[in-house]
Amino acid sequence: MTATTQTVRDIALENPASVRVFEKYGIDYCCGGRMPLAQACANRNLNLDEVLASLDGAAGLLVPEGPDWSLESLASLATHITETHHAYIRRELPRLYELAAKVVRRHGDTRQELPAIQVKLSELGEELISHLGKEEVVLFPYISKLEQYMTGNGPQPRNCFGSVSHPIAMMTQEHDLAGDLMGQIRKLSGNYEPPEGACPTYRAFYAGLLEFEQDLHQHIHLENNILFPRAIALEASAA
Repeated sequence: MTATTQTVRDIALENPASVRVFEKYGIDYCCGGRMPLAQACANRNLNLDEVLASLDGAAGLLVPEGPDWSLESLASLATHITETHHAYIRRELPRLYELAAKVVRRHGDTRQELPAIQVKLSELGEELISHLGKEEVVLFPYISKLEQYMTGNGPQPRNCFGSVSHPIAMMTQEHDLAGDLMGQIRKLSGNYEPPEGACPTYRAFYAGLLEFEQDLHQHIHLENNILFPRAIALEASAA
């Protein structure tokens, strides 16, 4: 299978350095990562050969040292997601809300996109905070208990949802919604490019949105592409 027909998700899993390329070109490797690279490039009007060349260049790059989450325990991965990405969302959202209020107050009359971005950011925040709670209270603890049971270190966990694939399907749908809202914010902001002469607050707001999107991509990638498939496979092995 060539890189053009591979899904974006599979490329990201095989070569973690490719994530840098996908971020550079705005290619979604988490929620939208199930489509072939060629299609993803066509959807964004990107030059496929240019993206392939960038991926080839990234193939030899070193990525920051860290665990290979495809090999670590599911409990460790869930804890990492909670302590790193969930904590980031809870910490960063209030700051972005404050920056949004400031730029709308100062520039909202002349920059129509800013109030629209503020609304979408509020919708995204409400969706994410509810989502994090469901993962932390229900899904992640169940996955950890399932893993303990399968390794002989705990009793068979009880649940009210049947197969673990059911809550995972719900969480994946919510990821898609969050990704769509983030995409709308990117479009409204012109790919997070502030207008010429924008004040420092304006620039800080757009820079914060870009960083938030990048962290969200990494966060959802770990869940959609690693944690969730592994949890489903683990449950299937018990059948």
